[in-house]
Amino acid sequence: MKTLLTSVALAFALGVSAQSGSGVTTRYWDCCKPSCAWSGKAAVSSPVRTCNSQQQVISDANTKSGCDGGTAFTCANNQPWAVSNTLAYGFAAVKLSGYTESQWCCQCYQLTFTSGPASGKVMIVQATNTGGDLGSNHFDILMPGGGVGLFNGCTAQYGSWNGGAQYGGVSSKSQCANLPSIVQSGCNWRFDWFSGSDNPSVNWKAVQCPSALTSISGCTRNSQAGGAPGTGGSTGGGGTTSTSRSSGGGGGSGAPLYGERHSLLNTSD
Repeated sequence: MKTLLTSVALAFALGVSAQSGSGVTTRYWDCCKPSCAWSGKAAVSSPVRTCNSQQQVISDANTKSGCDGGTAFTCANNQPWAVSNTLAYGFAAVKLSGYTESQWCCQCYQLTFTSGPASGKVMIVQATNTGGDLGSNHFDILMPGGGVGLFNGCTAQYGSWNGGAQYGGVSSKSQCANLPSIVQSGCNWRFDWFSGSDNPSVNWKAVQCPSALTSISGCTRNSQAGGAPGTGGSTGGGGTTSTSRSSGGGGGSGAPLYGERHSLLNTSD
């Protein structure tokens, strides 16, 4: 029995350590109900929270998506923010090679950017969505003004939406002022902390979710993969529980990109 338990523990450890690699990023903000907000997607405490057009949390996980004529949308507080000069938190649509949605819904990942002006910085994202049009090891980071992509629920949620190009979104920080005031900080983040990065590559690994993220999403996996997240910088060592929402520093502009998505219907892997 001891040998069996040791083998199981070793297999689990190897499985956790395997949840890492290199990948790509894109950006989006389509306002749609995220895929992990539907019931039964994964073994989690509860599905990802959604909001109505008044930013009130919807209690019924079966409420139809605003991108399909319903009233459930992405909550405005899903926008990214800077924890420090080298660390940010946020949410993303995810697709990982060799894994399924049931394994990544509400899992957190530490992304260390390896190209562009944000190279060396670290972002912890919680997976709240996915998409059939995403590539392998692909993190599509939620950021207002990042482009609506395939579906646009933003006009229905906010009454009007001037978010730039369908793919890529706004092209300068000044254009963030065209968005509803409640999401402008997340748009500004792209040109401040993120320094206008355009689809940077990343090294990624599964980590335990900071409470700052799960308190927003309302979703925690019953069994989280990975260890404590890093604090930022090129090595990403140590742990953090900071919930500070500062605007960061820097500047720059972003170019259009492509690769947006997502799940409108309650479908399972």
